[in-house]
Amino acid sequence: MNREIAVVAFAQSDHRRTSDESSEVEMLMPVLHEVLERTGLKTADIGFTCSGSSDYLAGRAFSFTLALDGVGAWPPISESHVEMDGAWALYEAWVKLRTGDADTALVYSYGKSSPGSVRDVLTRQLDPYYMAPLWPDSVALAALQAQALIDAGRTDEPALAAVGARSRADAGTNPHAQLRGSVPQGDYLVRPLRTGDCPPIGDGAAAVILAAGERARDLCERPAWIRGIDHRVEAHAIGVRDLTDSPSTRLAAERAGAFERPVDTAELHAPFSSQEVVLREALRLGDSVRVNPSGGALAANPVMAAGLIRIGEAAARIHRGESDRALAHATSGPCLQQNLVAVLEGDPR
Repeated sequence: MNREIAVVAFAQSDHRRTSDESSEVEMLMPVLHEVLERTGLKTADIGFTCSGSSDYLAGRAFSFTLALDGVGAWPPISESHVEMDGAWALYEAWVKLRTGDADTALVYSYGKSSPGSVRDVLTRQLDPYYMAPLWPDSVALAALQAQALIDAGRTDEPALAAVGARSRADAGTNPHAQLRGSVPQGDYLVRPLRTGDCPPIGDGAAAVILAAGERARDLCERPAWIRGIDHRVEAHAIGVRDLTDSPSTRLAAERAGAFERPVDTAELHAPFSSQEVVLREALRLGDSVRVNPSGGALAANPVMAAGLIRIGEAAARIHRGESDRALAHATSGPCLQQNLVAVLEGDPR
């Protein structure tokens, strides 16, 4: 069934370094209430619910069921969960709506990175036989990628610093961002990456509502239509990949139709400044494209929600009339291992 699907509402929390005073459910509930209020929908009006989160971050099995209780799972609802960033939960919901099984979908994700060492937690994504026992943390692996780019002459440390400075300057108009304005580049964490090249550790949540066809126009004055969406995966083993390129991003963008016409906005999920360099080239983004006007993951990086936020921020710009055709990107895994690309468009003005 060829149905048009659109993002009709987006909401996110204020992203903070710590949220000790609240649980995941307490952090999430205001976001869910806000996104529903934007459309006038109630929980009972939602045809499908899908969430993204990580039990490793929460430190307990099936932690997402606590959030689901907060959403309201009784009377029984049609729902699903992915142990991934919420962008992949959105992909599942998009497929569900395309099949005609539902007309509306609620997608949400959340993550609390502050309780533990997220650099170490993310090692659980690595190959369990050869790589994970060495415990290379996420910053060390990103530094390998950055150094490969520098060695190839594709960037240098001042250029990387400029990426971080631009992102946090753009975040000055984003009330939800964790870091805004001038932020010191800081000392090396793992050479060549300094503190300013790396994402802040923080907690946050996000939610979007999808709707199909005329239902989308009923719920939103200017829906952000998902013209294409696709995700691809690199090889699991770091050693067999060219870290200076991202063929999976390029392929996902091609399948999503990103290269058919120019985009005016790109929200890239690049937690490290060096990854923006890779993504810009893979996605063929010229200087005329506004990249990460929200500040991106260098301004706020709630793990498991940052990718969904990229889609939400791109959609919100279309809702406000600030963009006509936008690209949104989400990633998961070390060194841009898994990549999802969505192309969103507003109705002609």
